[in-house]
Amino acid sequence: MKKSSILTTIAFAFVMLLATNVEAQKFPGLDKSPMDCASFPSSYKISDKQVKIVYSRPQLNGRSLSDLAPNGKQWRTGANEAAEITFYKDMSVAGTAVKAGTYTLSTIPGEKEWELILSSDLNTWGAYFYNKDNDVARIMAPATTGEESLDAFSIAFDDDGTMHMGWGTARVAVSMN
Repeated sequence: MKKSSILTTIAFAFVMLLATNVEAQKFPGLDKSPMDCASFPSSYKISDKQVKIVYSRPQLNGRSLSDLAPNGKQWRTGANEAAEITFYKDMSVAGTAVKAGTYTLSTIPGEKEWELILSSDLNTWGAYFYNKDNDVARIMAPATTGEESLDAFSIAFDDDGTMHMGWGTARVAVSMN
């Protein structure tokens, strides 16, 4: 074999190796509804959590909350995959007993109260595959109106363990202990 043929073959193999590595290094851009989590206790310095929720944060971006999460219709409580809430111990959620475990959380918004649905279905996309037979609990929580409008759907826990959900001017508080 000629020396130039061997060098051409080696050069071609090297270029292919580099091209493959470069392609494998591509990362996706940021999600339009980034994933987030909230927990109680909320301090990152406390590892002994009682509850944690993982959800995606859709943005209003000039759209109406009533179009994105209409009153009276089941909503995935966020975006993308179904929100998942983990209770690390048996808890009372707005007076309803819930056993330790991980559940999907969807909601049915309303003007005066929201209905929270905890389901044993996990690893699901949105609320499209909801099966009422797998409900673990349905919990009513009061809805109020905040003064400030939140563009991004948000969940936070206060120092008492109450979970607060907010989007636009809608606010929902759910006691947990």
